[in-house]
Amino acid sequence: MAGIDEHGAGAKQAEGRAGAEAAAPPRSFAARVARQVLPWLITAACFWFLYRRLDAAAARAGTDVLPYLAGIFASVAWTRWLLLMVAYSCLFFLVDSLVLWRVVSWFNAPIPWRDLLPIRASTYILSIVNEQVGKGAIALYLNRTRGVPGWQIGSSMLFIMVCEFYYLATWATAGALLRWNEVPRELVPLFHSIPLLAGGAWVLFAVFYRVVRSERFGESGLGRHPLLHTFRQARFHHYLLILLLRSPALLAAVVVYSLAARLFGVDLGVRAMLGFVPVVFFATLVPGPFRAVAVASWTLLVPDHPGAMAAFGLVQHNFFVLFNAAIGLLFLRRANRELFGARR
Repeated sequence: MAGIDEHGAGAKQAEGRAGAEAAAPPRSFAARVARQVLPWLITAACFWFLYRRLDAAAARAGTDVLPYLAGIFASVAWTRWLLLMVAYSCLFFLVDSLVLWRVVSWFNAPIPWRDLLPIRASTYILSIVNEQVGKGAIALYLNRTRGVPGWQIGSSMLFIMVCEFYYLATWATAGALLRWNEVPRELVPLFHSIPLLAGGAWVLFAVFYRVVRSERFGESGLGRHPLLHTFRQARFHHYLLILLLRSPALLAAVVVYSLAARLFGVDLGVRAMLGFVPVVFFATLVPGPFRAVAVASWTLLVPDHPGAMAAFGLVQHNFFVLFNAAIGLLFLRRANRELFGARR
């Protein structure tokens, strides 16, 4: 949709904040505590699990955990690994920005792709602390530079999140089917449940899609809620195209992760990684710092190399975030100039 007049942006933004305060459901103290504590409990459980596995592997090697891990890290060709990850981070940034541009242009305001690059890159810095703050920065930028109401951008950000879930669920299903009979015994129930979970999610999507686009729902109070702005306009091909636009990043990750695993002394071909990477990426949806669930997943998927895969998972998933933040630093000055200069 076209942006509103700049002189009305402040009033619209104030209305959006008021609407947000009125619409946001109150959270109980227990819910707030659970939201803060649960991710750390999950992380603690994952790292305890990792420690037990590494301790057993170190004992078999006749050493302690720290020397065992130090030997693994010392054996990696870090220059080659760095080149791989920098190239992958750049590709991910371009694909991620393309998805943002496509959604914003469809549902909010026409904007050149290159104009979104600085703010998209800069939000990677904020996402280290809180990903939602990064989304808020995008909303603020589009409000100030294009006059788009914050609630409309919030709706588009939510749309992207929903698409990302179904993108990961669909690829995780493909990965599970590919490795259906080739995973450790303790993971068979998990792998075999992924297609059922994804299938159930797609059934819910079909119901949601039909309801949210119905004329009757659109005329109701809930149907006119600003957070549903994008979903009321989106057709199925919009969802499908976002899934397709994101897929090159995942396919590139399959190749990069296969090459990176070799640098850690583990030979996992592209076919094996095509089965593993989507499942591990799907596991990153579980809340917790340090991508703990994803890191622990690698030691379960490749149990014969617990130390190498723990080190591999730790650096792959956590340094990726830092590489993205480094890209953001390159664009930060321009993003600040465009964001705060838009106020004059």
